[in-house]
Amino acid sequence: MAKTASNLKDQEMLEAAFEQFNTVSSQLIEAYRQLEVQVNVLNAQLDEANNQLRKQRDENAELAERLGMLLEALPAGVVQLSANGLVVAENPAAQLLLQGEHAGQAWDAVMAGWTSSEMDGTYTLPAQQGACRLALQYQDLPASGGRIVLLHDVSRLHHLTVELAHQQKLAAMGGMAASLAHQLRTPLATAMLYTANLKQEGLRPEDRARFVDKSLARMKALEGLIQNMLGFVRGQTSALEPLDVAALVEDVSGILIPQCHERGMIWDCNIQLPSAITVMGDRKALQGALVNLLENAMQFSPEGGRIGLLVYLQEGKVCFRVEDDGTGLNGIDPARLFEPFFTTRTGGTGLGLSIVKKVAEELSGVIVGGDRLVGGAYFELSLPCCESSTGLADA
Repeated sequence: MAKTASNLKDQEMLEAAFEQFNTVSSQLIEAYRQLEVQVNVLNAQLDEANNQLRKQRDENAELAERLGMLLEALPAGVVQLSANGLVVAENPAAQLLLQGEHAGQAWDAVMAGWTSSEMDGTYTLPAQQGACRLALQYQDLPASGGRIVLLHDVSRLHHLTVELAHQQKLAAMGGMAASLAHQLRTPLATAMLYTANLKQEGLRPEDRARFVDKSLARMKALEGLIQNMLGFVRGQTSALEPLDVAALVEDVSGILIPQCHERGMIWDCNIQLPSAITVMGDRKALQGALVNLLENAMQFSPEGGRIGLLVYLQEGKVCFRVEDDGTGLNGIDPARLFEPFFTTRTGGTGLGLSIVKKVAEELSGVIVGGDRLVGGAYFELSLPCCESSTGLADA
């Protein structure tokens, strides 16, 4: 009986083991099936990814072919540089512009014989390289650390620009000559008329002297016009020296005060400067420019009007402000007033303000003009103050 009970127990254990084995086998079979499904999904995804990569490869190959054809046909030169500045590749246009292949050479060595132009940033190649003028444009390649250099042949454009500038200069000279001829015609015709009167028979001595004086006056007007023209063309400044502003204004006042008294005008000079303020300039040229501005103000001011000269310091510059009580600019663009031969005054030469502007520019200054709020016009000449006098003013 005991043996039978033991066999039954072993049989139950064996059946339990088989049942557990069947359960585990079922789980393994199910897991294997799920794994097969996942493998199939991954294979499908892999195939799709491979298809995309092949498509992208074909597109890249097509794009590379198009870019290669574009570089071959591009009229501009293209040079690829490595991270250390060596020429990696160049298209045919670059080889033509640079007269040969330069792969493996340092770009600095390729540019060694080129001449840079400070005016437009272009480069002129030596005669053995075609003597052309190139404009360079650089583009960084972040991925490789290199750069792309675009070469543009601007020789023709430069030639046309030079020709245009020459033509514009000739046109300006023609316009200036025509204006000068117009300015010379009136006083010359008047002088010829007065001189012709001297041939009259029985002319009284006092009339003869009057015609001579009028002829000489017209001749002097012609001489003054020619001197102004020469001064505008040559410029008025020569040797520069430190000029004491107060002394300069005193000299100008000595010239203008008698003229104001003669015309019944009020001379109003106001100097708002610390002591020992100086500017670099040519005394004769700067004094002439200030007198020119003040006499211009007198020409447009009524009898009894005020002629003002205000001198002050602003942002390291000495400002000479000339004011009048005239009618103002009457809507005229202030910039036009500084053009040669432009004038709104009968008998004016149109060179006075042009000479003032030229003097201001040669002394690193500026001249501006406009209407005053209370009526009349103003012109302000600003010149850099000497550093030593600026320091004294700040102290």
